[in-house]
Amino acid sequence: MNDSSWGAPPPAGYWAPSDQGSDQGYVHGHTPAGPAYDAPEAQHTRPMPIVPDVPAAYGGDQDDDRGAARLSGPLFGDDMQQARPYGAAPQNPNPEPMPDASQPAPAPQKKSAGRDLSAAIGVGVGLGVVIVASLFIVKAVFVGVVAVAVVVGLWELTSRLQERKSIKAPLVPLAVGGAAMVVAGYVRGAEGAWVAMALTALAVLVWRMTEPPEGYLRDVTAGVFAAFYVPFLATFVAMMLTADDGPWRVLTFLLLTVVSDTGAYAVGWRFGSHKLAPRISPGKTREGLLGAVLFAMVAGALCMQFLIDGGAWWQGLLLGLAVAVSATLGDLGESMIKRDLGIKDMGTLLPGHGGIMDRLDSLLPTAPVVWLLMVVFVGSA
Repeated sequence: MNDSSWGAPPPAGYWAPSDQGSDQGYVHGHTPAGPAYDAPEAQHTRPMPIVPDVPAAYGGDQDDDRGAARLSGPLFGDDMQQARPYGAAPQNPNPEPMPDASQPAPAPQKKSAGRDLSAAIGVGVGLGVVIVASLFIVKAVFVGVVAVAVVVGLWELTSRLQERKSIKAPLVPLAVGGAAMVVAGYVRGAEGAWVAMALTALAVLVWRMTEPPEGYLRDVTAGVFAAFYVPFLATFVAMMLTADDGPWRVLTFLLLTVVSDTGAYAVGWRFGSHKLAPRISPGKTREGLLGAVLFAMVAGALCMQFLIDGGAWWQGLLLGLAVAVSATLGDLGESMIKRDLGIKDMGTLLPGHGGIMDRLDSLLPTAPVVWLLMVVFVGSA
């Protein structure tokens, strides 16, 4: 290298030492200046992209250095997005469309009754006509209606037990013994009902012996329970019928139970807010129970005063109170069974109601209560 090379201009990008600072070391005109080098005396610089004005809320006027260094343009997608302050949550890239203020707001949904009321009312009226006609024309026909309801209820109960729990309660001895139990209660009274109940339980024990012993105790226990729960409790309806004013006693029993259920349903659906037994039946409320008591007591006073020979209105108040309590407990009892089985209804035979057992749930435990109070208030004759 000769000395003359020191006087020649350096090549492009050549770093020239200088005692005036590193900013003077670059030869002017060869390396573009920018924010990273901050060469204020550069004669030629590459123009920076134009940055649009950013509102002050997003840091445009309050942070000029950061705004100037921010690149924009289609290559970076800034033409489709807006800057956001530091720490702000990102916006949803596909926001929901804003509601049109000109369109009317959707109407609030009405409270659902939870079942097909038209079908339920139609089926209830049809059953009422059959029951009343058989009750006041020929008593024996009504006893047959009760026996048929018992057999169907036993079929529903044993079918659900086998489907959900693999419990094989023998249906044949239960059906035969259940029908005989109702007839015995009508012909021989309480004594005949107890004898038929004992014979039915014995028949269940013997019938189950024809199958393997596995599950014997479980099956016969369920069979005896079914015999007591359905046909034995139903015999008290047949025993009510034996009195001179038997049809009116049975009608009072049916009316009070139906009125109690209706009052609980109507008041609970409209005003219910406090759960009665949420672990057993979430739909039942304390307000519904009060409605059942009120409706049943009023109906009981009217029935005892005008339908029952020798009855008084105050007896009807007590009778209505007892019916409301027993009907509610019966409904909760079957709800406990259905919850244990994991089903909503015992059957589908009655549209809007479920199965026969879904209608007998409050009637069965109420029958002995009404029979006993009728005997106490006006006698058994």
